[in-house]
Amino acid sequence: MKKGMESNVVGGLSLARETDIYLFREGSHCGLYNFLGAHRMAHEGKAGVLFAVWAPNAAEVSVMGDFNAWNRESHKLMPRWDSSGIWEGFVYDVEDWSSYKYSITTTDGERLDKSDPFAFFCEIPPNTASKICPDSPFKWKDSEWLSSRAEKNSLSSPQSIYEIHAGSWRRTEEDEYLSWLGLAEELPSYLTENGFTHVEFLPVMEHPFYGSWGYQTTGYFAPTSRYGSPDDFRKLIESLHKAGIGVILDWVPSHFPADAFALAKFDGTALYEHADPRKGFHPDWKSCIFNYGRNEVRSFLLSSAHFWLDKYHVDGIRVDAVASMLYLDYSRKKGEWIPNVFGGNENIEAIDFLKKLNETIYMDYPDVQVTAEESTSWPMVSKPTWLGGLGFGFKWNMGWMNDILQYMSKDPVFRQYNHNKLTFGMWYAYAESFVLPLSHDEVVYGKGSLWGKMPGDRLQKAANLKLLFGWMMGHPGKKLLFMGGEFGQEREWNHSISLDWHVLEEDIHRGVLRWFKDINNFYKNTPQLWEQDYDPKGFEWIDCGDSSSSVVSFLRRSKSGQEVIFIGNFTPVARSNYRIGVPRNTVWTEVLNSDSFIYGGSNIGNMGEIKTEKVSFHGRQYSIEATLPPLSCLVLLPEETKL
Repeated sequence: MKKGMESNVVGGLSLARETDIYLFREGSHCGLYNFLGAHRMAHEGKAGVLFAVWAPNAAEVSVMGDFNAWNRESHKLMPRWDSSGIWEGFVYDVEDWSSYKYSITTTDGERLDKSDPFAFFCEIPPNTASKICPDSPFKWKDSEWLSSRAEKNSLSSPQSIYEIHAGSWRRTEEDEYLSWLGLAEELPSYLTENGFTHVEFLPVMEHPFYGSWGYQTTGYFAPTSRYGSPDDFRKLIESLHKAGIGVILDWVPSHFPADAFALAKFDGTALYEHADPRKGFHPDWKSCIFNYGRNEVRSFLLSSAHFWLDKYHVDGIRVDAVASMLYLDYSRKKGEWIPNVFGGNENIEAIDFLKKLNETIYMDYPDVQVTAEESTSWPMVSKPTWLGGLGFGFKWNMGWMNDILQYMSKDPVFRQYNHNKLTFGMWYAYAESFVLPLSHDEVVYGKGSLWGKMPGDRLQKAANLKLLFGWMMGHPGKKLLFMGGEFGQEREWNHSISLDWHVLEEDIHRGVLRWFKDINNFYKNTPQLWEQDYDPKGFEWIDCGDSSSSVVSFLRRSKSGQEVIFIGNFTPVARSNYRIGVPRNTVWTEVLNSDSFIYGGSNIGNMGEIKTEKVSFHGRQYSIEATLPPLSCLVLLPEETKL
C-alpha cells in the first residue's frame, strides 16, 4: 500500500485454513472454490464479501467494481502472512450481482485488470467482469436420481448420450438462444422420448468467443451467462435428473485462451501457463497450455472438475483433447518441443495430473464417470491407475468412428474392398471401455453432416444413415450422437443458428427420426446390448467374412444368456434366402427392420418372423433363411424373449 493511502478493506479475515494452504501448495486441493474467489459473509454483524485471489508475483492487488465506481485505489487487498501468494480482503456493502475485477500491479509497475479465476458468474460476453453471486444455496430436488445414478453410470448399464451445443439446439421465434430455463422445458422430454439416457453439453463454462463453442474457456467455475443465472443452470440439471437423464459436461484442462483479462500472464508472469512457448503455447489453437508441474495449477484444475460435481450435481466429466496433454510433441515439428527428463515425448507432468484427477474424482464421487477424448493408441487410458492406467472410466473410440464413417461414405459397389473397415474394431473392442462417438467434430469445418457423408440419392442417404445407427447400436460400447444426426440434418452444423427442425416436415426425415427413436429405445431396454459391453462373452460373430455381399451378422448376449441377432446389408441389393447360422432352434422375431415403410423404406422383410431349420451353417447346428432388404439393419429376437 502506498504511503499515506488508507484502504477500505478489512484485512486478516480468511476462509482458508492452514490445511487448505498446505494442500493448495502440494497440488492436491480439490475444493479451492470454497475459499478463493468472492464469498459472501458477515464481519462484526455487517454483511460483505471476502475476496481472495492467488497472485504470488504481484506487487499490489486491489478489487474494483460497481461498489466503488471502479476505483483501483480504494479497496486494496493484503497478502497472506504464509507466503502462499494469496491476497485477501473483506469489503462491506457489496450488492448481489455487482460486477468486479482485480487490479494487479506487476513488479514492473504495469497495471492489469483481471477477471476472477474463481468467479461463480460473469458478465454476458463481450463484457468480461466477474459478478457477485447471492448467498442463497440452491435447494436440490433430485435425491431420487442421485441415489440411483451409480447403477445408471455403471459399465454394465445402457448409455446413449446426446451431445448438444446449448446455443444452437433450438432458437426462439425471435432467433435468440433458448435460456437454461427454456432448455429445461423442452430438452428432457425430447431426450426421454427418443431413448437417450444421458446428455453431454459442449463446454458450458464461461468463454468470451462464442465461436469457440466453449472450448476457449476463461471461467472455470462459472456457467456461461449467455443463457441465464447459475441457479437457472441448476434447474436445467435438476429437470434432466427428474426425467431420468444423466448430465455430462465437456471440460477443457488442455489449454486456455490468451485473452488479456483472463488467466494468461495473470500477475505479470506465466502463472498458470508454462513460460517457455515450446511447452506453454498451443500451435493449433493459439492458446496457452497449463503448467501441470506447478502444484497450485494442479489444485486449480482439480478444483474446477470437482466444482461441477459438487455444486451442480453433474454426473460425468468428458475431458477434452487428452492426446494434446499426453504428448510433448503434439502438433509440433522437430525442434519445437522439449523432451522429458528421459528423452521421450511423453508429458510426465500431465500424465501425473490426469491420474490424480481420476483418483480424486472416483474417491469423492464413485458414482460418476470421467471420459477421455483421446485420439491415439495410448495404452490403458480407461484402466485403473493402480494397474498402470490413466484411471478414466471411458475412452472415446476414435478408431471405430473413423473406420465406420470412411466405410459408410463409400459407394456400396466399393464397400466389398473395404470390409475390414467394418469389422476391424472388434479386434480391439475390449482394450478399453469405449464410447462410440458420432460427435460434433465430424460435422464441422467442411466435413459436412452425417447425412451428407452418405452416398446415393435421398432415399439411399436415409437408408445408409439408418443402417449406420443400427450398426452403432448393435456394436459393443456406449453410444454418443451429436444433435441433429438423429433426424438426418442435411447441412453442416452451424453454431450461430438453430438445427434445421423444419426438415421433419418431410416423410424421409421423419422416418430417420422414428428409426433412431425405436432402435435407441430398443437398445436402452435390451440387456443383451449393454450388460456385457466390455466382456467378450457379450458379442459373437455369426459371419464377418462375406465381403463380396457386404453383409455382416452377429449376436449380442446378456449375462443370463439371452441373445439378439443383428444383420446388416450394406449394399442396395435385396438378398433373398440368405442363410445365417443361429444359436438355437426357435422362431426368430423380426423386431426391427430399418427398411420398414414406417421408417420410409421399401418395406421388404420377413413378414415379422423367420423359422429355424435344422441345417448346419456357420458352424452351427441350426440356421435360418432370411430376406435382407437393401441397405438395411435387421434385429431378431428368439420368440420366447421378444419384446
